[in-house]
Amino acid sequence: MTDGGDGTIGRFLEELDLVVFAFGALLSVGVIVAFFVDRSFVESRIDLIHGEMLSYLSWALLVIVFLVVVFLLFLIVGPWGKIRLGEEEPEYSFFSFFAMLYSAGFAAGVVFWGPTEGLFYYDDPNPLFGVEGGTSEAVPLAIQQTLFHWALPQLAVFTIMGIAIGYFAYNYEGVPLRVSSALTPLIGKDNLDGPFAKLIDILAVFATIGGVATSLGFIGSQFVTGLDYQWGLDFGDTGILLVVTTMTVLFTISMVLGIDRGIRRLSNFNMGLFALLTLATFIVGPTMFLVLVGAQAMGGMISDFVAMSLYTGAGEGGTGWVEDWTVFYWAWALSWSPFAGLFIARISKGRTVREVAFTGIVATSAATIPWFTFVGGTAVWAQHTGAADFGEVLAGDAGAEVSGFILFEALTFSMDLGVTEITVPVGSALILAFMILVTTFFVTSADSSTLAVSMMTTGGKAQPSTINRLFWGIVLGLTAAILMILGGDAGAGALEQAVVITGAPFAFVCFLALVSLIKDFSGSQGRLLLQERTVLFGSSSSKSDDSTATADPTDD
Repeated sequence: MTDGGDGTIGRFLEELDLVVFAFGALLSVGVIVAFFVDRSFVESRIDLIHGEMLSYLSWALLVIVFLVVVFLLFLIVGPWGKIRLGEEEPEYSFFSFFAMLYSAGFAAGVVFWGPTEGLFYYDDPNPLFGVEGGTSEAVPLAIQQTLFHWALPQLAVFTIMGIAIGYFAYNYEGVPLRVSSALTPLIGKDNLDGPFAKLIDILAVFATIGGVATSLGFIGSQFVTGLDYQWGLDFGDTGILLVVTTMTVLFTISMVLGIDRGIRRLSNFNMGLFALLTLATFIVGPTMFLVLVGAQAMGGMISDFVAMSLYTGAGEGGTGWVEDWTVFYWAWALSWSPFAGLFIARISKGRTVREVAFTGIVATSAATIPWFTFVGGTAVWAQHTGAADFGEVLAGDAGAEVSGFILFEALTFSMDLGVTEITVPVGSALILAFMILVTTFFVTSADSSTLAVSMMTTGGKAQPSTINRLFWGIVLGLTAAILMILGGDAGAGALEQAVVITGAPFAFVCFLALVSLIKDFSGSQGRLLLQERTVLFGSSSSKSDDSTATADPTDD
């Protein structure tokens, strides 16, 4: 028993990248301690840095994320898409690969914001469109804005990191599976253990802990709120700790089971329940309205995509709106990009660049768009027609997490039998399915993010030790619980700002990853626009000015 314990501990100590592990752990734990010691000071400093960063970097996030989307679309249709990540066959079926990528990437946020985000855009539309809130014109635009935020761009930053990390790790000898490996052509393979690479990996750990813990805090609060809203079960701080502890135990079990028996199976279950709840909402909701508004919103998103991507609100007083929504979402997605990219790289071995890019931004968008159209569209319809009242949510008197419960409680299923009409209240069943979905997505997000952080702190090992994964699982669970206890809007809001601070720098890491791929692909597969011997600056000829060097027209 002792030998086994010593072997487990010995493996844990041996595999550690001490620099990344120590700094990542100290930064993560330090933020938690700082909140308890002098919360107001920390919040004020975070608020100051957050404001300055948005003032100077918001445009950069918009431009870089747009370029990443364009590049990934090119990889899907262009000649570089045939490049493979390694030489082995894919480890998982396409459906399992898609389900894990979707569940681990951002599905927890999709579940949380699905019933509520469109309501905020209905009440306060994007100034780009010049439409008054609460009107009929605002209804399709609310769904359009939601689809824009949750389809291509957020997924793109995860996917570009996944492709870059996976390509250089699997196609270059001696390159580890870690975030800094995405920049291999730029920093050099020999410098992957240097200070710059270590800095990127440390920031990746810190950004991942902040981004994922905040998201898990939202999902946990949604579960606790559901217990209180539906059944009046309010356990206070003890209840929060109990719920998060239970969820932490669940994702720890899934994590110990491994990717194949744990994450893969649970992800497949998630996608089945996700599809079932989406379809049920479509059937019991205003079906024809959802078809019509969905088609219009999709068309609007496609036609307005460039304008929405690069709209800064300059000169129109809309900068605040863009920073509160679009820039915040991009920064939050970027804070997830190290973990999501690393996990995508881990499960993408053997697949082509085209497959990963297509799955990352097209297949996942195809799953996300119906959810926000049917669930979000039903919520907007209910508010607009008075079928349900989300006034307290829009006024800020109730948290956004209660929107799903208000929505599903208001839904009924009617059947006309000719003689009589039967109305079945299906709200309770939908709420139960919704809460199960919240729990399982919590588990898969925490599970995959814990694996990714463990990989970051072990120098890129694909199978980190159980102790390492348990340590980071506990850190994630505790951080999520502390977020919920600290406070509602004040505590969570401050850490959301911290997520922007840690996530925004990864816009430049994603851009450098894009440049790294272009540099390598153009070198190994050939340039696409310019011929190989093109000289960008200076003379393109080595001939002298001597007139005798000029060929005679009569020469053969």
